[in-house]
Amino acid sequence: HVQLVESGGGSVQAGGSLRLPCAAPGYTYDTYCMGWFRQAPGKGPEWVSSIAPDGSNTYYAGSVKGRFAISRDNAKNTAFLQMTDLQPDDSAMYYCAAVDPPCRAWRDDYKYWGQGTQVTVS
Repeated sequence: HVQLVESGGGSVQAGGSLRLPCAAPGYTYDTYCMGWFRQAPGKGPEWVSSIAPDGSNTYYAGSVKGRFAISRDNAKNTAFLQMTDLQPDDSAMYYCAAVDPPCRAWRDDYKYWGQGTQVTVS
């Protein structure tokens, strides 16, 4: 079992930054691609970013590319989403998830999910 726990959400002004950690303790953590999804009220879920098990490859949705950065610290069993230049359209519940490679996977293929952390930009 892999337990994912996101945190770091909050309310910020447009142009501000937030860093979201996703804690994933367990020996299997470094075998998974880690991904971030978000869902705004009244909208469907949106894939945001993914990172390979060893961090060698990262992927970003066009809407966040250049502003967000995904990373992972496998020694600490934690993935991160660094969000900068936040905009109101970034407001959403953000979810961390884990999937077996390949990392370019359908949302339904992700095996484990966090509880979500709220990000509000005004």
